[in-house]
Amino acid sequence: MRGVKTYITIKTATWLRGLMVICAIMLTTTAKAQEDPEYLMDAGAGIGMVGYLGDFNGKLTKCLQPMGTVIARYKLSPRMAVAVDASYGKLKGGSTYTDTYYPDYANEPYEFNNNLVDAGAHFELNFLPYGTGKEYRGAKRLTPFTTIGIGATYVWGNDTKSIFTMNIPVGAGVKYKAADRINVTLQWTAHFSLSDQLDGRKDPYQVISSGLFKNTDCYHRLMLTITYDIWSKCKVCNNNDD
Repeated sequence: MRGVKTYITIKTATWLRGLMVICAIMLTTTAKAQEDPEYLMDAGAGIGMVGYLGDFNGKLTKCLQPMGTVIARYKLSPRMAVAVDASYGKLKGGSTYTDTYYPDYANEPYEFNNNLVDAGAHFELNFLPYGTGKEYRGAKRLTPFTTIGIGATYVWGNDTKSIFTMNIPVGAGVKYKAADRINVTLQWTAHFSLSDQLDGRKDPYQVISSGLFKNTDCYHRLMLTITYDIWSKCKVCNNNDD
């Protein structure tokens, strides 16, 4: 009996030592994860396509033009962020790009190729907490998101007077954490402007209309951006060192 008790005691001690080793490893890993910096901002640039939607084009895949953008994003939490961006591109369209018949342009088709500058701020809501999983427990490297905001639109061209108006951007996209501090974002956004003259013509239907967005021009864009995390969070300053 004494030999059996000794054997059980040795086995129990071995299990306890193994459990203590596992706990030590887990605590060390958790502590390291909590020591990884959490960044409050990311900034970068991107390229993509922009397309005009209005009286002289009604299809998403027509009249697409290249566009470039710069962006900065402030992270409110792993699920929420506020971003500001500025972009430059072209708006192209014409009476030959639509099935609508315009009497004024039956003999002389109308076309335009205008310059576009867009600047705005928008709120982003991630479907999943976003991050590497090191700085925030449970964060995912890949997450879809939705966005809405407010922006300003400036358009000009050789045959178009300068137009400045506001727009409401609404869209969705996907974020991917390619590395600890590198983010890749693919985003599609529709910009609903308050003007009907982004194409250089007002009311080509010759029908009087009223309303905030009734018979106004808009544009959509698909952008791929790469950003770099900056401005690490001070855990001591925010009483977040545990």
